[in-house]
Amino acid sequence: QVQLVESGGELVQAGDSLRLSCAASGLTFSTYAMGWFRRAPGKEREFVAGISRTGGLPLYAGSVKGRFTISRDNPRNTVFLQMNSLKPEDTAVYYCAARLGVTATTNEFLYSYWGQGTQVTVSS
Repeated sequence: QVQLVESGGELVQAGDSLRLSCAASGLTFSTYAMGWFRRAPGKEREFVAGISRTGGLPLYAGSVKGRFTISRDNPRNTVFLQMNSLKPEDTAVYYCAARLGVTATTNEFLYSYWGQGTQVTVSS
C-alpha cells in the first residue's frame, strides 16, 4: 500500500533552519505531484508548498515564500522541504501529500495520499 513517511521535525529556535523529508513507497513516485501542508494548533490545515512530478513549477504559500524551498529526488522517492529563517508562527505539524498528476495544487482535497505528519516547533 501507499505510504508517505515524514521526518526531520524538531524543536528549534527562531531564525534556525530545518529540512523535512518525506519518503514515499507503494506508488510510482515520478507520476505524482507532491505537496507540503501544515496544521498549527487550533487552526485549519493549510498549504505550504508544492512541486510538480518532474521537480519544476514550485508553488509556495505567501507566508513562506523566500524562506522555504521544496525539492524532490525521484530516484529516491523523496520530497524535501528546506525551511530557513524559521518563525514561531511556523510551529505546526507538517504533512506531505501526493497527487496523481503533473502539477501541484493548493487544494488539499485534490491530494490522494497523506503522511502522518512531523512536528515542527519554533521557540522565540
